[in-house]
Amino acid sequence: MMFSSKACSVLLVLSLALGGASARALLTTVSAGGDVGADAETGNVGGAPSTVAKEPPVEIGSAGNYVMLTKTGISTVPTSDITGDMGVSPIAATAMTGFSLTADPTNKFSTSAQLTGQAFAADYATPTPALLTTAVSDMETAYTDAAGRANEDAERQNLNAGALGGDYGGEFAPLTPGVYTFGSDVSIGANIYFEGTGPVTGQGDTDVFIIQMTGNLMQVANTRVILRGGALAKNIFWQVSGAAAISEEAHMEGILLVKTDVLFKTQSSLSGRVLAQTACNLQEATISDAALSE
Repeated sequence: MMFSSKACSVLLVLSLALGGASARALLTTVSAGGDVGADAETGNVGGAPSTVAKEPPVEIGSAGNYVMLTKTGISTVPTSDITGDMGVSPIAATAMTGFSLTADPTNKFSTSAQLTGQAFAADYATPTPALLTTAVSDMETAYTDAAGRANEDAERQNLNAGALGGDYGGEFAPLTPGVYTFGSDVSIGANIYFEGTGPVTGQGDTDVFIIQMTGNLMQVANTRVILRGGALAKNIFWQVSGAAAISEEAHMEGILLVKTDVLFKTQSSLSGRVLAQTACNLQEATISDAALSE
């Protein structure tokens, strides 16, 4: 297949700009004699739009009103830094420990110096209990939805026996949109990357990633979950049948849908939400949902 010098220049620029899996897809298309099209402005490779249907997002309903929502409690070893509202239900406000909460005069919520937002509990004044009951139900429905998503792609089943990093989710082998399924624990042992299909509206910002596991989620110290290619934290769903533990100074991205408890160790952080069906425990951690509104 012959290319003009102008076409070759466009291919080189696109390859450098796309990087990672997108660049490899482009070069694979060219080497196979495919048509790369001329859509350099949008970054679409191949002229015609893709016919592959995108995985729909997991709907979290009113659970999305909370950066942390649990059923049995939230604790902090001060000082943590939380951006967003947090709630516990059906347990009472006494299950939110370490925050030195100050009740609002209405008794509908409380505040804390560690919280840029408000704290809610099942024993607060109306309408808080009913709102929390609905949010917890939505959280449980979202967990069931994420756990039930079909995955018939063998290459996305039990990837490297659940050990992510390097050749399995690393910089040059990123995780791409869709469902990954693990019949085991998942351990993030090095930086991992989620790569969307592009920075233009309707590309990476609509890509959905669902990580299903029958065991626990563990992230080792000083590792990071990194987004690129337009991927957004609000579209990454970690469905964890066991517990989740984010180690010291590690950074996580996405929505944690966890059947049991979640632990954030010293100086760890999350851009996303914690929706846990038991408890969440923080040790001088930073938890924020600010980026989810982008």
